[in-house]
Amino acid sequence: MTRAEYRGRREALAARIAGQKVDALLISHLPNVRYLTGFTGSNATLLLSQKEATLFTDPRYAVQARQETGCRVRVVKGPTAKGVAAALGHAGRVGFEASHLTYDLFSLYRAAAPIRPVDPLVEELRQVKSPAEISLIRRSVEINSQAFDSALRRIRPGRDTELDLAAEIEFQQRKHGAEGAAFETIVASGRRAALPHARPGREPIASNALLLIDMGALSEGYASDMTRVVFLGKPSGTAVRYYQAVLDAQLAAIDTVRAGVKTARVDQAARRTLRRHGLDRLFTHSTGHGLGLEIHEAPGLRRTDKSVLRPGMAITIEPGVYREDFGGIRIEDTVLVTETGCEVLTPTPKDLLVI
Repeated sequence: MTRAEYRGRREALAARIAGQKVDALLISHLPNVRYLTGFTGSNATLLLSQKEATLFTDPRYAVQARQETGCRVRVVKGPTAKGVAAALGHAGRVGFEASHLTYDLFSLYRAAAPIRPVDPLVEELRQVKSPAEISLIRRSVEINSQAFDSALRRIRPGRDTELDLAAEIEFQQRKHGAEGAAFETIVASGRRAALPHARPGREPIASNALLLIDMGALSEGYASDMTRVVFLGKPSGTAVRYYQAVLDAQLAAIDTVRAGVKTARVDQAARRTLRRHGLDRLFTHSTGHGLGLEIHEAPGLRRTDKSVLRPGMAITIEPGVYREDFGGIRIEDTVLVTETGCEVLTPTPKDLLVI
């Protein structure tokens, strides 16, 4: 990512400041700070006006902040927030990110300057990815799929635990070029797959188990997301029926993805398909979400969401069905919205996989 791209993002955001009836914006959510500056450290706040951008951080990041960003950098000795508060007194009316500011910091900043919540402006900008961002997401998807293939070749049913397989997946992600996992890898076998966000356990994976794997890699901060179900041994008739139903639902949802379509319609397509299979009541979450610098970003693909798909959005499509006495089936791909429809970025096949 070039400094020119970061500067363009700050300029696009600065152009929206007047519409919020403020003189400056206080950006405290680290992924938003990174999006606007390229800063990758763990402590930073950005104060942005139409004239300049100032990044506040602590002495640990003095050199890093100057190397990574094209902003004015202020290194604060002591609590960074106190340095920010001191600067707010000269910034006029300041807008802050209401979803990303603690009450303690709000109280500190309110005592220093007139502050008010503003719309999630940075999140709105982040929804549509630039060509450079899309390239990084593509790379992340490739790494993730390579890691999945490599990890599966090493699984030892009856000996390896879910934790063992999760560790192998994350090792393979790094080996293939990732910075690490985009989120805690989900490996759930047998009935534990009925937990959509199961945490890997210490019991050995049975030699005839259903295995649900949800994994994502990071490439220069950008995430991928994929879920596959693997059968260790011949699947039951119920498992085959559920798998086909979920696959049909996922393909129907993907077929709905195009610029100008409401995200709620994509969700409806998946639910309508599962309803035809008599399984819609077992689908307990949304159909997908945006992703990028965070694994869960706008837009949301749920029945109540009012977002409209635009070219350049990166989203997931991930319907699933879950039954406590059976387990769960979920199939997920990373998908790019294009001018003419969409492109499924995930190369890993979705055929029913038995090993």
